[in-house]
Amino acid sequence: MSDIFHDVASIDYPILDADAHVNEPPDLWQTRVPQRLRTRAPKVLRTEQGDVWSFDDGKRLRPLGLTATAGLSYLQFRAEGYRYEEIRPGSFDPKARVEDLDADGIWAQVLYPSVTLAGARMYADDRELQLACVRAYNEWLADFCAAGGGRLIGQTIVPTTGVADAVAELRWGLDHGMKGALIAAYPNGTYDDPGPANDPFWDLAQESGTPLGVHIGSFNELGLAAGKMNLSTVGFMAGAGASKAGAQTIPVAAQLVFSGIPQRFPRLRFVLVEANIGWIPTVLEQLDDMFLRYRWFSGAVELMKEMPSRIFHRNFWATFMIDTVGIELRHRLNVDHVMWSTDYPHTGSDWPNHRVTLDRLFRGVPKVEVKKMLHGNCKALYRLDHVPDTLP
Repeated sequence: MSDIFHDVASIDYPILDADAHVNEPPDLWQTRVPQRLRTRAPKVLRTEQGDVWSFDDGKRLRPLGLTATAGLSYLQFRAEGYRYEEIRPGSFDPKARVEDLDADGIWAQVLYPSVTLAGARMYADDRELQLACVRAYNEWLADFCAAGGGRLIGQTIVPTTGVADAVAELRWGLDHGMKGALIAAYPNGTYDDPGPANDPFWDLAQESGTPLGVHIGSFNELGLAAGKMNLSTVGFMAGAGASKAGAQTIPVAAQLVFSGIPQRFPRLRFVLVEANIGWIPTVLEQLDDMFLRYRWFSGAVELMKEMPSRIFHRNFWATFMIDTVGIELRHRLNVDHVMWSTDYPHTGSDWPNHRVTLDRLFRGVPKVEVKKMLHGNCKALYRLDHVPDTLP
């Protein structure tokens, strides 16, 4: 029994969270973008329905709500109606964030944004404004992480204004301590053109060993809708549940596998974020079957020299939160490429009770495999050499 996980007390190593979020502070862009752009830059509107983010001078409106529920019971969840002074300061203050990590027994977190998960186009299609907003966020996040004592792991947001801009921002992030990058589209800014014009970006990501995060909500137009999104519906709940089971991610992952990119850049690292993992075995089985049946007339025989499942197991990582099915199927996955996460401070988070969650998820699983999913895989992927292997 000593080799089987049966109690959180048996964890004697730093737990690493592969997908957590910041809530961008209300003055982030208004204090960091050039003065001439601030009218159109993101800002927080104080309304009777709570704080609301305004993008591109009101073109898109996003309420502070489901991204800011850490510490609340399910009965307290609201799609809108919160104000910044009411939410946990750990959402946007690094000192408070580290305190929240300590309260939850988490050693470090890989950080994603909140209001811009749909990508840099959320800021604007205008190149000057988008690039200014991207750089403002990346600078703020670099400062945020620098204040976290190595426990806050930053990732560069990549612009969608062209390959050269994407390369330049990725290089900036590497020069400023970022450990990964978030892509919400191909480097050329499209959702459907993975052609060789994107290769300078892939080349830099491969040679630098930078993991490229593909979060749910990216590689589509859904999160970029104009106006104020209505999240207080059963339809939204249904869509959110489906997305956590891979519904949004499966088409993106399949396109990346069949794109030829992993063939040209076999050391690229894609991270599928917040879609969980239980769907992966059956999808890979179907992709392999379609490849064998369709490769001759589709052109895939020239584009791909390996089975899709082999490409996936080599080039793709994935995060999960609540996924007992995925854990049961872990031997149909690459167990070295799956990583647990909290989603803090979003609705998927159980803060400050993740130790209870871990006990429920991993009971009966070999300890060596649990350690991979809670520690080793994330540490290796993001090259977190400063993270100790054991706790004092």
